Amino acid sequence: MGERWTLCNPLLPAVSFYFVKVGWYNAVLQPSFHLPYLDNTLVFVVLSTPSMFDKAFKPFVNSQLLKKMNDPVDQCVSHYLLLVKESLPDQQVDVICDYEILPNRKPKFLAQTAAHVSGAAYYYQRKDVQCDPWGEKKMYGVCIHPHYGGWFAILALLLFPDVQVPFLEPVDPIDCVVSEEKRIELLEKFNFHWRDWSYRDIIEVKARYSEEQKAYFATPPAERFKILGLQGGVQRNVIH
Repeated sequence: MGERWTLCNPLLPAVSFYFVKVGWYNAVLQPSFHLPYLDNTLVFVVLSTPSMFDKAFKPFVNSQLLKKMNDPVDQCVSHYLLLVKESLPDQQVDVICDYEILPNRKPKFLAQTAAHVSGAAYYYQRKDVQCDPWGEKKMYGVCIHPHYGGWFAILALLLFPDVQVPFLEPVDPIDCVVSEEKRIELLEKFNFHWRDWSYRDIIEVKARYSEEQKAYFATPPAERFKILGLQGGVQRNVIH
């Protein structure tokens, strides 16, 4: 348990699942961010791999299921996760996607924290740098995957309220950016130069986004529907 499972099939192409318990997640966060489930509740943290664009998103668009509203990638993720729920008719499955927010505008879950506590990707923050060079500057943290570097996205949580797993033991994420210099470089590239993609290659990676995928995400959100041959739509400006 706690290991990664990669499914490359018509249901969920190029998506990875990582086991976690609600209690592991809640233990590292303030109560306002806690998930309202029992500590031993089973959760899957869902990550995309670099091939998701070609193996899931493009087929979804070509299937003409895409609507002229919201973010196309969000619609794609929601579609496939609905198929997961429908494939488990006898099991309660709660889905929380990374783009969902509460009435107070806070996210329904903190994606990078979830990825870290599941062992999926190490969440590097300024507290991981011993000699902090940034003074009063606001520095955001970023997750790095041991195989994909920054070439992935944290998509959702799948929660199973009726499944209690007290026997699961935590799995630490792999610390793959080990030197002080590299951690400083990572945080500076992510905070100040994220548009040039370079922070994603802070380690050697096994796969990265295609040029077509990079071009899509580099396009201003309001123009992405045109790339897909659609008109109109309002989208979020997020990093994938």
